[in-house]
Parts: sequence; C-alpha cells; structure tokens
Amino acid sequence: MTGRIIECVPNFSEGRDPKIIQQITQVIQQVDGVRLLDVDPGKATNRTVVTFVGSPEAVIEGAFQAIKMAASLIDMRHHSGEHPRMGATDVCPLIPIAGISLEETAQFAHKLAERVGSELHIPAFMYEASATRPERKNLATIRAGEYEGLEAKLKLDQWTPDYGPRAFNAQAGATVIGARDFLVAYNVNLNTTSVRKANSVAFDVRENGRVKTENGKNVLDEKGEPVRIPGKCKSVKAIGWYIEEYGIAQISMNLTNINHTPLHIAFDACEESAFKRGLRVIGSELVGMVPLKVLTDAGRHFLQKQGLSTGVSEAELIRIAIKSLGLDAVGPFDPQQKVIEYQMRDQSSENLVRMNLRAFADETASESPAPGGGSIAAYVGSLGASLATMVANLSANKKGWENQMQSFSDWAEQGQAIKDKLLHLVDADTAAFNGIMAAFQLPKSNESEIEARKAAIQDATKVAIQIPYEVMQTTQQSLPLIRAMVERGNPNSLSDAGVAALCARTAIHGGHLNVLINAGGYKDKSWLDQILPEAEKIVVEVDLFETEILEKVRKEI
Repeated sequence: MTGRIIECVPNFSEGRDPKIIQQITQVIQQVDGVRLLDVDPGKATNRTVVTFVGSPEAVIEGAFQAIKMAASLIDMRHHSGEHPRMGATDVCPLIPIAGISLEETAQFAHKLAERVGSELHIPAFMYEASATRPERKNLATIRAGEYEGLEAKLKLDQWTPDYGPRAFNAQAGATVIGARDFLVAYNVNLNTTSVRKANSVAFDVRENGRVKTENGKNVLDEKGEPVRIPGKCKSVKAIGWYIEEYGIAQISMNLTNINHTPLHIAFDACEESAFKRGLRVIGSELVGMVPLKVLTDAGRHFLQKQGLSTGVSEAELIRIAIKSLGLDAVGPFDPQQKVIEYQMRDQSSENLVRMNLRAFADETASESPAPGGGSIAAYVGSLGASLATMVANLSANKKGWENQMQSFSDWAEQGQAIKDKLLHLVDADTAAFNGIMAAFQLPKSNESEIEARKAAIQDATKVAIQIPYEVMQTTQQSLPLIRAMVERGNPNSLSDAGVAALCARTAIHGGHLNVLINAGGYKDKSWLDQILPEAEKIVVEVDLFETEILEKVRKEI
C-alpha cells in the first residue's frame, strides 16, 4: 500500500452482538482500496473499535458506509455500557499515515461529516484538527452529557451541529468526526474492584489532574473557576472504571500525543500512583492498534531499567514490552495483529527472509536463477553485522564492565539497524532481478511497445544496480562497529568479530560484482560515472580493513 494513506478508527456503540459488528465491518471491506486491520470489541464497554487504512477517498467512503450501517442496526435508546458515548458511531477519527498532512486529512473529515449530516440526517460535530471552534477541539467537551443529555443539548444555540440537522436522532444519536494525530487507547489493570481508587490513580496520572479542595470544598480562582492540580502525564486523558468481564478496575487512558507521553511512561506513572495508594498494577491492555515504535520504545525502556543492553532484535524488544507491560494479562496479545506496520506490510516481499536456513539454502541451490549472488551478498553482510552486534551485547552485559554498558548498547543498536536493512535487501535484490525478467517479457509487436519495453528494461536495470550498491553502502556502515568490537569488545569473542570482518568483505565484493554485471546493460553512462567510482572506493576500503582486522585478531588469539 503506497501513496497517500490515512487511517480511520471509528468507535461503534456495540460490543456484544457479533452479527451487528460483522455487518458493519463487512461494508468497510467491500470498499475498493481499503484494508481492514483490526476489530476490537469490548463487552463491558459495549463498544467496538475498528481500524482500517487506505487512500483518503476510499477511507471516507468506507467510513460513511460503516456509519450508515451502524445507524440502521444500533438503537441508542437501548444502549448501555461503561464507556462514554453519544451515538451509534460515537466518534470517527481520521489519522494521516503517509503522504498526507494533518491539515489535508482534516478536509477529508469535513467531507465525510457533510455527507453524514446531509444523507443520513445524523448531527455531526467536528473535533481536534477539524474543529470549527476552539471549545470543540476536545472530544470530552463535545460528548459531555452523553446520549442521555443529547436531546436537550441540541436545543442550545452553542451546540448547533457542524453538519446535519439540529433535530434529535433518537436511534443514531450524534457522531463526532475529525482529524487527529495518532492516539493510543490504553487500559491499565489494578488489583481492586474499587472505581473510586481507580479514579484516584487516573487523576494522579492524567494531564487535567484533579480539582483542588480544602476542608472538603473546591478551591476557586479569582474568576470563580475551580483550581486544578495537574497530573503527571502530559497529553493523557484518564478515568477509572470497573470491568465486570475481568472482575477488576482499570485506569482507561487515551494517550493523545505519544511523543509527550509514551506508553511505558504512562504505565510507570500508574504503577507509582497505585503503589502509593496500596494498590498493584497487574497488567494492561491495548485497545486497537499501535505503531511499532510504541512497543520497541517500551522494550528499550524496560531493558534500560534492568541495566541491560537495548541492542536486541525487534522481536525481542516487543517480547520484553509485552511481558513488562502485562499486555497478555487478560487475553492473548499478538503483535502481528496489533502493530500497524505489520498489518500494512506486503509479506509477499519477504519470501526469502521468512524461510528457515535449510529452505533458504535449498531455494538458492535450485535451478531458479534467483535468489542469486546479490541476495547472498546481502545475507552474508547481515550475518557479519549480527556477529558484531552479538559481541557488543556480550560486552555490554559483561560483569565488571558496567561502566561501558551504554557505549556497547549503542553499538548493538546500530548493528541491529544495519542487520535489518541488509535482511530487507536480501528480498529486494531478488525482486530487482525479477523486475528485469518481467521487463524483457513485455510485448514488442509495434514501435510503441518496443520503445516502452526498452524504457522498462532500463528502469529495471537501474534498480538492479542500485540494490547491490546499497548492499555495499550498508555493509560499509558495519565496519566501524566491527573494528570497535575487535579493539574494545569482549576478548572471549574476538574470533567472532574476525568472522564478522570476513563476512563484510564478502558482502561488499559480492555486491560489487552484481553492480558491475548489471551496469553492462545500462545506457546512462553519466549516472554510472557517479556510481562505479564510489563502489570501487568501498571495495578498496574493505580490503584494507579486512587485512588490518585479521592481523589484529590473529595477533591477539
């Protein structure tokens, strides 16, 4: 999925009837250009959070159809649940993901709301980046009074809907629509059933804090407004509630800016407050989906708290995050289903790196010309980076070397990034070769087709040069890491660092051979004159590097 991409996370006021939920999500899936990523129903809240992505035009069509279906199936006159709500589709945010700004996304939110109001006759209010007035930016302000207070609220001039009728729609209620930055819906579990105690923790944590009191009365400022004691976490909204399904109370949070307060910081704040109040945090749950960074940052945070290296694999960072946050406490947690990047990626582009070692070797040894030398060069380079990273992690966690832990941890993080990039290039090189083959198979029955075929071959050939050149450049980035591990790393792993140097040299020479063989068929000599000399310099550098490193390794061992 490429081009302009937005995400839509509508919240529907139904979490108990799977047939209704299925009918709503089905109309989303029927829209071309939309990918449904997640459906997260909650029985206690009687609310389902749906996540889907696509082009802006496709997403607002999917959202409209879902709002329409929800309005026909959900009757708010009979709805009850723990979560605040004011309509069958309670809130429908649009979030920019790629190739589009928040301001542009806000305009699409207005297009959606206008259609909801005019075609479905549902009052629609705009919030966050789409708000038409400052007091409507906050969702909680718009939703105050909930569905039960909506009929009276609509009679007030200040609550005229942004779109749609002012008349009360008894069955569908009202809908809040807008564009916002990424929001994480996150609940922290407590070992209590007391909503009062959960709220006390929520007030400690949330940005808005609590109203200051003295002698049981609210303290007022010079304007007569209550004085508030701010909470610990910026850009966090929180309340306490009891979840009958789990038999525990939770702090239910919206993290509206994860740059201000990441998930792990909110969790730690809840733990600190709970402990002071004689409570314990016994896990947490994510509602909907999160960016990969949310979990990897959490994994690094908890490793740092343990005094361990953070230069571990992405999968290990996620595992540490899940266990440290207790994300699997009330049910299974599958990162493949909960991480946006994992749901959006094209897994067909990772055929080779998903194979086990034997399958990869067998595929390479088959009669197929791909994977070939370019993919193998990338893989060998990734192994070199992996070995050097291993030495960095062993050094970071070595007893007596605690004062060097952060330095080696930083090296290990660099190595992980290089390794991951080279693994991506394993499949990219095979895809580049297949691109050339596909271009040669294009029709050539007339002059127009012949010219188009020639252009396609040249474009594909350029890619087939760029990929192995990128293998060379990326492997080159691992040389300082390897050198540092030879000179400063755990001496017991010196031979491993030496093998890493041999792998790096092989990868760079292998990439260079593939650059040269594909360059023979490329016509743009001015572009080649930029690439080829630089490639030669990398080859000369790695040859000198290998000689120097192996001499040091042999001398020491």
